[in-house]
Amino acid sequence: MQLIGAGLPRTATLSQKIALEMLGLRPCYHMVDVLADLGRARRWTELLEGGGGWDEVFAGYEATVDWPGAFFYRELIEVYPDAKVLLSVRDGAAWERSMLDTIWGVLYGDSLMRDLSSARARVDAAWRDYLELMERMWQKSGLLGCEDGSGTGSMARAMERYNAEVRASVPADRLLVWSVADGWAPLCEFLEVPVPDSPFPRVNDSAAFADRIIDSSLALLCDWRLPDGRAAATA
Repeated sequence: MQLIGAGLPRTATLSQKIALEMLGLRPCYHMVDVLADLGRARRWTELLEGGGGWDEVFAGYEATVDWPGAFFYRELIEVYPDAKVLLSVRDGAAWERSMLDTIWGVLYGDSLMRDLSSARARVDAAWRDYLELMERMWQKSGLLGCEDGSGTGSMARAMERYNAEVRASVPADRLLVWSVADGWAPLCEFLEVPVPDSPFPRVNDSAAFADRIIDSSLALLCDWRLPDGRAAATA
């Protein structure tokens, strides 16, 4: 493990994953790895409950960004003392808006995205495990507070407190505080690698997040129906 991402979700973590892999730190673990193999959610639940086995979870990986890895950054900086740490940051108000439109929206929102996700969870045990993992992690983090979806600023303030905790917890010589607007230069200097000729990757806006949840849920629910139109047994 060469790099531990401590930045919160919705701080351009998918762009970070792609960028780090372009720089040679590949593969880089990200929540998309869990979404591609929902069976991993139960293993992360075990870790949330105090289980170990980090080398098993990250076998073959050179880096990790986004949750679930970033949720455990305190443990990981001890397990991998030679790894550098990347804290990705963004404007608090923008982060709160993005969270309300995506992760908070899936868990607590009043939207088609949440409705379809909840319907999928009724018939897909693996998706249900994933949602339960996500809800437990966010509740344990305290970052969502009592936010009601109105954008009161409580999430933004919680994010700033979290970032301050990371700065205080990680030795300064291991830490880079970075925004996607900073691009390649500080990241490459930190990792001591050349700056690529290609533009810095920028992916995964809020609309794409919602489309991905809606499309995957619809696809599974359609497949769940038997050929004669009857519903299959629930998972």
